[in-house]
Amino acid sequence: MAATNHHAAARELIESVGPWRFTTRRTFRLQDGSHAVWRSRQHRKRLTASAPAERAPPGLLVLRSLWMPWHMSWWIGVVFAVGSSLFMLGSALSLSPGLVRSLSVDTDAINAIFFAGSVPFTTAAYLQLFQAANAGGLSPREPPASRQVVLLGWRPRDIGWLSCALQFAGTLLFNLNTFDAMRSDLSWVQRDLEIWIPDFAGSVLFLLSGYLALAETCHAYWAWKPGSLSWWVTFINLFGCAAFMGSALFAFVPPRPASFDAATISLAFTLLGALGFLIGSLLMLPETASPAKA
Repeated sequence: MAATNHHAAARELIESVGPWRFTTRRTFRLQDGSHAVWRSRQHRKRLTASAPAERAPPGLLVLRSLWMPWHMSWWIGVVFAVGSSLFMLGSALSLSPGLVRSLSVDTDAINAIFFAGSVPFTTAAYLQLFQAANAGGLSPREPPASRQVVLLGWRPRDIGWLSCALQFAGTLLFNLNTFDAMRSDLSWVQRDLEIWIPDFAGSVLFLLSGYLALAETCHAYWAWKPGSLSWWVTFINLFGCAAFMGSALFAFVPPRPASFDAATISLAFTLLGALGFLIGSLLMLPETASPAKA
């Protein structure tokens, strides 16, 4: 039976679980005989809302989550929600030509909305990566050791950091493809090279990131945990990632027009993906809230 590196006499590691070679949950026996549980997601996001908070009345969590600007996780949820809302707006306008005509909105303006939405996505994704890179040690009931701030970090054996790093890289590709989409002078080859390929690659990274985030909350390859708020956050985000992947698959521009309206299908998937991310982002707010006064 292994002991922790810090205060080995005071605590003893009795369980360590997680998918593959990742560790997402550790259970320690303390000197007084009680148990302390370390969870990867709660640790890296510095959440005080673990199991006791999730059992708190939903209305209380929502009320407490309306204004928590001192907590980085709250800002991450808010900024992701802004980006998701802009993606939903761009998709809805693209799918509603009648509304677009009545509002005198042109294609260039809609493409600019998508690019504007990609910026909050990248901002929130970087905040998550920064948070994971500076999460500190793995011992429960101890504040992270004071050390130099890390901007990106390199923790590929940490499932949370890896998920955040993949998502951040994906958002950079979305910045690229939404920026290039504002150009109207591209041939079909250029549209595939400069818009579709970054979109497809970014969607793959999002899908991998979303699955790793879900596995982190499951402490396994897969688990059904509807009683866990963190599980719902990651599950709905994974749904959004899958929808973005579907959007990328139908966004390919062939040399000749397809026999079906692939662009409309792609936009519908983008709308679903943005909706998934919006719901997941808003759920991050009560996830951050604590049942006790901060």
